[in-house]
Amino acid sequence: MFVATLGGIFKFKDLPEEYGPYVQFKATIENREVQDDDEIAILDITGTDSHHVLFLDSYQNIDQITEELKEADAKVNITTLKILEGHL
Repeated sequence: MFVATLGGIFKFKDLPEEYGPYVQFKATIENREVQDDDEIAILDITGTDSHHVLFLDSYQNIDQITEELKEADAKVNITTLKILEGHL
Protein backbone atom coordinates (compact mmCIF):
# COMPACT_ATOMS: atom_id res chain seq x y z
CA MET A 1 0.00 0.00 0.00
CA PHE A 2 1.23 3.48 -0.89
CA VAL A 3 1.14 6.56 1.33
CA ALA A 4 -0.45 9.77 0.04
CA THR A 5 0.87 13.06 1.39
CA LEU A 6 -0.46 16.51 0.65
CA GLY A 7 1.35 18.21 -2.20
CA GLY A 8 -0.86 21.29 -1.94
CA ILE A 9 -4.34 22.73 -2.06
CA PHE A 10 -4.95 25.14 -4.92
CA LYS A 11 -7.66 27.03 -6.70
CA PHE A 12 -7.73 25.74 -10.28
CA LYS A 13 -6.64 29.13 -11.61
CA ASP A 14 -3.53 28.98 -9.36
CA LEU A 15 -2.67 25.34 -10.03
CA PRO A 16 0.99 24.73 -10.95
CA GLU A 17 1.27 23.66 -14.56
CA GLU A 18 2.84 20.30 -13.68
CA TYR A 19 -0.44 19.14 -12.10
CA GLY A 20 -2.64 20.14 -15.05
CA PRO A 21 -2.71 16.74 -16.78
CA TYR A 22 -3.64 14.96 -13.54
CA VAL A 23 -6.49 17.40 -12.89
CA GLN A 24 -7.79 17.12 -16.45
CA PHE A 25 -7.67 13.31 -16.24
CA LYS A 26 -9.64 13.27 -12.97
CA ALA A 27 -12.13 15.80 -14.38
CA THR A 28 -12.69 13.54 -17.39
CA ILE A 29 -13.29 10.53 -15.16
CA GLU A 30 -15.82 12.49 -13.08
CA ASN A 31 -17.37 14.06 -16.18
CA ARG A 32 -16.72 17.45 -14.62
CA GLU A 33 -15.98 20.85 -16.08
CA VAL A 34 -13.34 22.49 -13.92
CA GLN A 35 -14.00 26.07 -12.82
CA ASP A 36 -11.31 28.63 -11.91
CA ASP A 37 -12.45 28.77 -8.27
CA ASP A 38 -12.61 24.99 -7.73
CA GLU A 39 -10.50 24.00 -4.72
CA ILE A 40 -8.26 21.07 -5.60
CA ALA A 41 -6.05 19.00 -3.32
CA ILE A 42 -3.05 17.31 -4.89
CA LEU A 43 -1.79 14.23 -3.06
CA ASP A 44 1.69 12.94 -3.82
CA ILE A 45 1.88 9.15 -3.85
CA THR A 46 5.08 8.19 -2.03
CA GLY A 47 7.43 5.96 -3.99
CA THR A 48 5.93 6.95 -7.36
CA ASP A 49 5.87 9.93 -9.68
CA SER A 50 2.08 9.91 -9.51
CA HIS A 51 -0.39 12.31 -7.94
CA HIS A 52 -3.98 11.83 -6.81
CA VAL A 53 -6.40 14.69 -7.42
CA LEU A 54 -9.29 15.56 -5.12
CA PHE A 55 -11.95 18.10 -6.09
CA LEU A 56 -12.74 19.06 -2.51
CA ASP A 57 -16.35 20.07 -3.18
CA SER A 58 -17.04 16.45 -4.20
CA TYR A 59 -16.70 15.14 -0.64
CA GLN A 60 -18.88 15.54 2.43
CA ASN A 61 -16.43 13.92 4.85
CA ILE A 62 -12.92 12.54 5.19
CA ASP A 63 -14.18 8.95 5.10
CA GLN A 64 -15.13 9.37 1.44
CA ILE A 65 -11.57 10.44 0.65
CA THR A 66 -9.97 7.57 2.57
CA GLU A 67 -12.30 5.10 0.80
CA GLU A 68 -11.37 6.50 -2.63
CA LEU A 69 -7.69 6.20 -1.81
CA LYS A 70 -8.12 2.67 -0.49
CA GLU A 71 -9.44 1.73 -3.93
CA ALA A 72 -6.22 3.20 -5.36
CA ASP A 73 -4.15 1.11 -2.90
CA ALA A 74 -3.11 4.19 -0.92
CA LYS A 75 -3.68 5.62 2.51
CA VAL A 76 -3.41 9.19 3.71
CA ASN A 77 -0.99 10.20 6.45
CA ILE A 78 -2.43 11.78 9.61
CA THR A 79 -1.16 15.32 8.95
CA THR A 80 -2.72 15.32 5.49
CA LEU A 81 -6.01 14.01 6.91
CA LYS A 82 -6.19 16.85 9.44
CA ILE A 83 -5.51 19.49 6.77
CA LEU A 84 -8.09 18.01 4.39
CA GLU A 85 -10.68 17.87 7.17
CA GLY A 86 -10.23 21.60 7.64
CA HIS A 87 -11.06 22.21 3.98
CA LEU A 88 -14.20 20.07 3.76
